[in-house]
Amino acid sequence: MPTPRFSPLRLLGAACLLAALAACAREPGPAATATATTSAPQSPADYAAAHAHDYATVPLRADLSRFDARGRRMIALLIQACDVTNEIFWRQSWNGDRAELLARAPNAAARTLIEINYGPWDRLNEDAPMLPDVGPRPPGAAFYPVDMSKEEFEASPLPDKTSPYTLLRREAGRLVTVPYREAYRPQLERAAALLREAAGFSDDAAFAAYLRMRADALLSDDYRASDLAWMDMKTNPVDVVIGPIEVYDDRLYGYKAAYEGLVLIKDQAWSEKLARFAEFLPALQQGLPVPAKYKAERPGANADLNAYRAVFYAGDANAGAKTIAINLPNDEDVQLRKGTRRLQLENVMQAKFDAILMPIAQRLIARDQLRHVTFDAFFANTMFHEVAHGLGIKKTVDGRGTVDEALKEYASSLEEGKADVLGLYMIDALSAQGELDKAKLMDHYVTFLAGILRSVRFGASDAHGKANMLRFNYFARRGAFVRDADGRYRVDLGKMRSAARELGAKLLTVQGDGDYEEARRMSESLGAVPASLAADLATLKAAKIPIDLRFEQGLATLGLGEYAAERR
Repeated sequence: MPTPRFSPLRLLGAACLLAALAACAREPGPAATATATTSAPQSPADYAAAHAHDYATVPLRADLSRFDARGRRMIALLIQACDVTNEIFWRQSWNGDRAELLARAPNAAARTLIEINYGPWDRLNEDAPMLPDVGPRPPGAAFYPVDMSKEEFEASPLPDKTSPYTLLRREAGRLVTVPYREAYRPQLERAAALLREAAGFSDDAAFAAYLRMRADALLSDDYRASDLAWMDMKTNPVDVVIGPIEVYDDRLYGYKAAYEGLVLIKDQAWSEKLARFAEFLPALQQGLPVPAKYKAERPGANADLNAYRAVFYAGDANAGAKTIAINLPNDEDVQLRKGTRRLQLENVMQAKFDAILMPIAQRLIARDQLRHVTFDAFFANTMFHEVAHGLGIKKTVDGRGTVDEALKEYASSLEEGKADVLGLYMIDALSAQGELDKAKLMDHYVTFLAGILRSVRFGASDAHGKANMLRFNYFARRGAFVRDADGRYRVDLGKMRSAARELGAKLLTVQGDGDYEEARRMSESLGAVPASLAADLATLKAAKIPIDLRFEQGLATLGLGEYAAERR
């Protein structure tokens, strides 16, 4: 079956009228099965060979002909600033010496796999150790002392222990906090200097101001002002995401943010077509299938959607599975004041669709439903997932604090699950209103199922993985899809729509109530991989279908190699 190519007109279908009027991830890491881990080859060389096909290699290129010498130099400086986050994220992921760890790899393939994972645990295989004697991955990564218990942490009187921007360390046996700005001072000073230099080459005054504010934030650990400024940018042709942002790597509490960097080139025409959908957020919020108290907050009116070509990934964004869409900022106060920006990384989405999702669908989706697996539906499902992060509430209904604070380590996985199913709710609602082509509703649901089968290969080792398994098992138990006699999966549209609505209401209620125990129960009871699914995933591995992507990237790949030579 030929692979569909990127087409704005096909995505909007009958909603072309809407486009004329106006004119997703973090993704995790294969499934959480005992077999996957315990049967792995014992030698690091054998392990690397067995997982050589886990990643499809994709070059990150873009046409930079519209940028003059100043713009090209700015892009090069932004890439160099983001590259600094690689060094910091290594220190957040691995407690030892990076060079010593890499020297333990028996060959180039094993070394590459360790570098992709920023440590000796395979993020696409339930954090399986790739070297002997490293032990299991610490749930708190390198944010906390490895020997720290939850009881010790919770008993500690340290006022900033839950800050996203502090490390927990020991001094004379007692816990202390170390601010990021102190722990990573040399690296942050280097990144800040590069951002300030890049600002001098920006022809967009707002973007230049943002870069200077972000540089200040890296050195102060105070990101709110730069987040607010980032929300107001509308015309900048280049964007950068840099700093300690997502908390997925902290699986102990979900408090600590990991450093990452991305450089993005805006697709202006496509962004203008997408921008219209953000206007529907307030009405969609009021239509959520829950009592009024669970939707009392009003999404920020400044929320927007944009499409980009990603040209550089670094740090947390580049570890293991690669994100295909971004929904930021994470600061709840900024979200309530301004909303969020949703950045769709169209070239990376297309690469995942071509290299991974479509080959999976050709093996596991019912043959008569294969025609409903399209890139346009994949793009739209991802986009509305990101928009759906803005629905619901950020603070518990009893006024005890934020949802994140109440649900702790389960907050991220429930939020990802919520966004998954509320994205379908939005597609249903907009189709009913005539803003999307109702005739293509089946495309969204079958592609969504194919997306689940892609994502459940990531297992349940992080927030997205837990969300995937919870959703898969919930839908399976309600007959939203069935497994035919030939082992292929078939969508029951009516049951899947009902199940998505029920699960969305359940997750919104758990979040609003701040019900930690129910979040734990759902995660545990719905988190296992059924034997039939494990067998299906094994067939995908035998077929050597990649699980995710690795990038060829950098200044030379973009034709900016002369700027690297300048700084040697």
